[in-house]
Amino acid sequence: MDRRQFITAMGVLGAAAALPIPAFASTKKHNYKFGFQLFSVNQDMNRDPISTLKAVAAMGYEDFEIFGFNGDQGTFYGQKAAAFKTLLDDHNVTVSSGHFEFAPLLEKSDAALMRFVDQCIEGARTLNMKYITWPWLAPEQRSIENYKALCEKLNRMGERVNSAGLGFAYHNHGFEFEDQGGQNGYDIILKETDPALVKLQMDLFWVMHSSKHSPKELVKAQPGRYVMWHIKDMDKKTRDYTELGNGSIDYPSILPDPVAAGMEFYYLEQGGNFTHSALQSAADSARYFKQNLQHLF
Repeated sequence: MDRRQFITAMGVLGAAAALPIPAFASTKKHNYKFGFQLFSVNQDMNRDPISTLKAVAAMGYEDFEIFGFNGDQGTFYGQKAAAFKTLLDDHNVTVSSGHFEFAPLLEKSDAALMRFVDQCIEGARTLNMKYITWPWLAPEQRSIENYKALCEKLNRMGERVNSAGLGFAYHNHGFEFEDQGGQNGYDIILKETDPALVKLQMDLFWVMHSSKHSPKELVKAQPGRYVMWHIKDMDKKTRDYTELGNGSIDYPSILPDPVAAGMEFYYLEQGGNFTHSALQSAADSARYFKQNLQHLF
């Protein structure tokens, strides 16, 4: 993003920071920061993290979940962790969680996995994060046997991360809910990981897309464990991602009680299928959320 592009983006997007919150919501004290998963603008962050972070902060986002850590180099989006923390401080924003690329190490030795965990802990501490999150499994890793092996690793990782004073969580997609001979990966994760060591990040889009259980039912079965939520909408025809308010998910009716869930942070997210651009979608979702959903939190 060059200077001309950034000025244009700010002209289109910056006004989102001043969007009004409905009167019925403004009287309620909000305990949660307005969060955003930076994977939504991943290409922009990798191309120009400084200008992109400035743009999304101008939309009113206060807290972020990151993606883009290089353990060997100790960098986020190509910037040394300390320099990235300074950038966050300069814009008065925070990072509360990170999605780290653990999946390539699933079949590696425990020593290799724990070495990366330690690198993640160091990076997370530098940014003053609260959670380290396992975000993904590759398609070839999604067998019942691998889910069981994964649970053992998640418990050990959770113990190590917790011992370092941080929280550890697992983030779902849709594939965990796929039936495999009467079993599915998510049920295995729920049963075979220790709730004290491995918290859960509920992606509400994927629960609505793929699970037989509603978000409220999942929370009822595991109260206090869903410490983070991902909030995004589902295209009415394709069932792909779309901007908040453009899709089919009726958030006022499906949202669990944040207190019962144990929710500490939420992040708006859109992983693709942008109507115009990733940054414009971030602004459009921010506008809709402030006007229609923020009062629910």
